[in-house]
Amino acid sequence: MDSKNINFQSETTNEHSSSENERKVKQPPVLFNSTQDLIAQAEELLGHKMIVYWTSGRGAVCQNDILALYEIFKIIGKNEQLSIFIKSNGGDVEAALRIVNLIRTYSKNVTALIPLNCASAATMIALGANEIAMGPLSYITAIDSSIRHDLSPIDECDNSRVRVSQDELQRIINLWGENSKEHHGHPFTDLFKYVHPLVIGALDRSSCLSIKICQEILSYHIDDDNECNRISNHLNSDYPSHGYPITAREAKRIGLNIVEIDENVNNVLLELNKCYSEMAQKALTDYDENNYHDNEILNILEAKDTQIYYQNDKDWNYVSNERRWQVLNDESSWRKVKVEDEKVVNEIFYIT
Repeated sequence: MDSKNINFQSETTNEHSSSENERKVKQPPVLFNSTQDLIAQAEELLGHKMIVYWTSGRGAVCQNDILALYEIFKIIGKNEQLSIFIKSNGGDVEAALRIVNLIRTYSKNVTALIPLNCASAATMIALGANEIAMGPLSYITAIDSSIRHDLSPIDECDNSRVRVSQDELQRIINLWGENSKEHHGHPFTDLFKYVHPLVIGALDRSSCLSIKICQEILSYHIDDDNECNRISNHLNSDYPSHGYPITAREAKRIGLNIVEIDENVNNVLLELNKCYSEMAQKALTDYDENNYHDNEILNILEAKDTQIYYQNDKDWNYVSNERRWQVLNDESSWRKVKVEDEKVVNEIFYIT
């Protein structure tokens, strides 16, 4: 195998530039060989196979991740023991349930390796493991809901819909109840002036969905339904912030099976995170104040000999009179890097 990392650079120049000032479109590096070496080190320390599920700050857990992960499992097959390195700020909770189901289909004993942030929907994925290994920088979060609905209030600064949180709405109602002597009528009478009733209904449904999915995920390794319900409701309702960092100490108190991550494994995973962070750097090419090109890598899934990642490849144009950005020339795609006949091959990975 060639020992050099792949670093594909586009030969396409900036069409928006003048002929005297042409610029190549920036491309992020693909550090396949470096990440493969680190995965091999981690597996040697663990004594069994490991897969990676990593998303950048602008990436998210999504339905397409499931097909990418399935492609990896087709290669590594079923394993009695499996570890999964998870680093993500969350995303689609329904995708999290399908991801856990896929992982549990291919392995009976799963350890979630959490060296850093594992938030929201990513927390749900970790809850599907028999044990969660956490270190000094690790945290999981609450699973309460927030949504950006088509009828959500509009942010006047950028003319976009804002996210509305179930916890925020509940706190308004609670404060109203505590001070009801100073007011008349029902809190929703005034609340509906700012938040559409359908948004409030959607939030309630989303909250119920989060609890239901969490219960189902925990049931893969906890037989006591009451315990699954208790943990699910606690994670959904007992925190004042969706991003509240639940460290190993508190996670144990909740009743989760938390173990201390091996220091050497933790160090390897942090090095692996550095490589992924470099891959996911913002590869933005500015054309002018209203146009730029985005080539950022968002989601990365990897195992021995295979890396699958999603990369933006699109132009953004600012529509001044509407105060919004629109996408042009979108050729974003999933990519697959693999070892074939001792050579590294990079190809489009088609997900429909």
